[in-house]
Amino acid sequence: MDIGVAIFPTHDAIGPAEVARLAEERGHESLFFPEHTHIPASRQSPYPGGGEMPRKYAHTFDLFVAVTTALTATSRLRVGSGICLVIERDPIITAKEVASVDYLSGGRFEFGVGAGWNREEMANHGTDPRRRMALLRERVEAMKAIWTSDEASYAGAYVAFERIWSWPKPAQRPHPPILVGGNGPGVLDRVLAFGDAWFPNHARGGILNRAAELRSRAERPIELMVMGVPADAKVLESYEAAGFRRAVHWLPSAPRGPVEHALDRYEAAVAELYGE
Repeated sequence: MDIGVAIFPTHDAIGPAEVARLAEERGHESLFFPEHTHIPASRQSPYPGGGEMPRKYAHTFDLFVAVTTALTATSRLRVGSGICLVIERDPIITAKEVASVDYLSGGRFEFGVGAGWNREEMANHGTDPRRRMALLRERVEAMKAIWTSDEASYAGAYVAFERIWSWPKPAQRPHPPILVGGNGPGVLDRVLAFGDAWFPNHARGGILNRAAELRSRAERPIELMVMGVPADAKVLESYEAAGFRRAVHWLPSAPRGPVEHALDRYEAAVAELYGE
């Protein structure tokens, strides 16, 4: 099982380039950054983790700026979005950004996608929260058309364009892997419809049973990955035994010292898992 890390890349924490180099030097396979374009001050949508929302949510760098910085600073590390809020983005522009970072990095980008949880944030981008899942599917499908066709067209209820040219195409063919985030009741349907992998949040629970359901329903290869695993060898072992290909651990949005301490704890759990 591949071992990766994730971090909210804030302006007052270790920088994206430095944390990427640190992860690569210490043997991690991947690094993921989340996305929030902003956080509405109203705070009507409750924080899924309970209690007050951590300040890091409103202090992150732009996703693709952080990703590009991390990819430029490394040579082997896979860097991805965990997750990109596609429902808040123009699909033609986002397709260009994904293709550009994948091309320039030699095919090291992982495209985690999702709809998010903050309804006021969605609404500020003109997205009706009630239609966000249908919009997510259409935007992902439209981007796939752009990546895989010299002259792309797409006709949906929410996304439509005819005969467009857009280069570069991604280095990975047919496109970077689409990792579908989320733990909601309909997430497996979305994975089956347009995903290459399921990338749920460990904290939400029930993942192993649903992973078995996904595999029983899938008629093509779909990978299993998990975000937010603790530094616990037994938890890691349960995911490896279930056939998960990647486990990702959250690092604190903090200076280098606390980040290194968090890496030490996580790596100790990995070493225990493999009897090292």
